[in-house]
Amino acid sequence: MSITIKSSREIELMTEAGRILEIVHNELAKALHPGMSTLDIDKLGEEVIRSYDCIPSFLNYNGYPASICVSVNDEVVHGIPSPHRIIQDGDIVSLDAGVIYKGYHSDAARTHAVGEISKDAAKLIEVTKQSFFEGIKYAKEGNHLFDISSAIGRYAESFGYGVVRDLCGHGIGTSLHEAPEIPNYVQKRKGVLLKAGMTLAIEPMINAGTWEVNWMDDDWTVVTKDHSLSAHYENTVLITEGEPQILTLTE
Repeated sequence: MSITIKSSREIELMTEAGRILEIVHNELAKALHPGMSTLDIDKLGEEVIRSYDCIPSFLNYNGYPASICVSVNDEVVHGIPSPHRIIQDGDIVSLDAGVIYKGYHSDAARTHAVGEISKDAAKLIEVTKQSFFEGIKYAKEGNHLFDISSAIGRYAESFGYGVVRDLCGHGIGTSLHEAPEIPNYVQKRKGVLLKAGMTLAIEPMINAGTWEVNWMDDDWTVVTKDHSLSAHYENTVLITEGEPQILTLTE
């Protein structure tokens, strides 16, 4: 599957999809508090997405039953919202969301502290976020895709963390998942040459312990094999001739 190069009109639409998704994440961050259920988060997220005349990218995607992936503590990604899963003080909560605006997707994730969290948990969240920014230093025309992967992996592993290998970032556009796949760990190969107009969802998933993960019985929720904490940080990024443009992070 070839990597799509977006036209200026497509970039306009994806920029707007990204702007709206940033608003969704800001609203979810403000609302997140102990005592709410993960289903409450999902309902709010869907409400905000639809209020901008967008469609949730994740709802019914390959059968996924919700609009927002809500993953708590040792859950890496794809946690299914539930009325019975109550957010507690001290939890870390990863929210992954996507919107479709006029046929174009954006995709972004954030991990949040709820109330007072441990110093170790706070450091994991910070390093995961920073690993994204270490990666996109290389997200420019003329570099290779795996320059991004290797920078993310080297940075996260320098703290002794496990970089998830079973899941990766991806291209994005009229489909939620397009070519190429974007690993978050050091690669021996170079990967494709980056060109202006490529749009990529770059998403480090970093564990406090082992990189190994398991899938739960629901076939969606991914958890760390050793039940250590996990954090997730993702943005939709446009490759340009100069610095990359982060479509889901304008502030």
